[in-house]
Amino acid sequence: MSGATYSSAGVDLGLYREGMARLPAHMRRTQCPRVVSPEGGFAALFQLDLGGLFARGYRNPLLVSCTDGVGTKLKVAVAAGVHHTVGIDLVAMSVNDALCTGAEPLFFLDYVALAKDDPDLLERIVAGIADACVACDCALVGGETAILPEMYHPGEYDLAGFCVGVVEKHRLVDGRQIQTGDVVLGLASSGFHSNGYSLVRKAVFDIGGLRCADRVADLGGATVADLLLTPTRLYARPVQAVLRHYRVKQPVHGIAHITGGGLGENLGRIVPAGVEVVLERGSWPIPPVFPWVQRLGGVDAAEMDRVFNMGVGMVLVVAPHFAASIRSQLADQGVENWVIGAVHETGPRPADPAGAATFERVRFG
Repeated sequence: MSGATYSSAGVDLGLYREGMARLPAHMRRTQCPRVVSPEGGFAALFQLDLGGLFARGYRNPLLVSCTDGVGTKLKVAVAAGVHHTVGIDLVAMSVNDALCTGAEPLFFLDYVALAKDDPDLLERIVAGIADACVACDCALVGGETAILPEMYHPGEYDLAGFCVGVVEKHRLVDGRQIQTGDVVLGLASSGFHSNGYSLVRKAVFDIGGLRCADRVADLGGATVADLLLTPTRLYARPVQAVLRHYRVKQPVHGIAHITGGGLGENLGRIVPAGVEVVLERGSWPIPPVFPWVQRLGGVDAAEMDRVFNMGVGMVLVVAPHFAASIRSQLADQGVENWVIGAVHETGPRPADPAGAATFERVRFG
């Protein structure tokens, strides 16, 4: 009787090596000369500044780091057999967060955990990650692939992503500059992005009884998989273009990535004391996928606001004098946007004994 092997335990090193051999080509198309590490090393090297075309001349740079995953949207991808779009989601969730500081995304790493060795599946996932990195001008410098038998059901996997960016300290956008009179701009989302999918799946599959291949007549005949696997919008290029446009005084006072928790919670994270943001309902169109899920699941309107972006994937809080110009720049970059609210002064605010605020800094007018 032969002894146990790694293969008999669920890990095929031959297939693992095949999968690894397919990935460098996808990584190379994302990279620039600032990536100085050789392939196959234990860590990636990225030069913060280079001469010539890549000279940045940093004076007081701050490194910005973010991490996130895709969540249970992966369950839909597995059920539909569509795996390239979730790589885009993975990059977007971290890069969009980094943008909220005004940072330029520099490089990205991924962690892919599979139930078993599957070079084709791995390549499809990483191809999507690379596509998104190219779109964000962000280098995919490495990652890790883990084969974890019995941790996941056959065909299932999990993803985590890590982004590092840089911003000059004097150009940092952190919300502290937000002041009375500022204008709130909402940037269009592409749908649910990668948030709230536990509720989406409950409404669509468990309560609505639909399957991935079913077509939704009210939404142009698109399949359920098409509607639910639309990737998260990448805001890096348009937002970076706006930030770079202003060399002296930065009119963008705050940026919020609208993820789980909706507009209220995420925008509230950057609003300083002494002011509040008043959002105007009806000032932007709500994409039809949201009321579709709401009807299927009988979801309360307040719950929809609390969980989803409702059509606004990112918010810029800007000085009023520059609002029209910024809107025009975003539109030129292909990003639909709207004035969705304004910043108002507030009176004294109560606090609990521990010093934590007991009030909301974002409300609907």
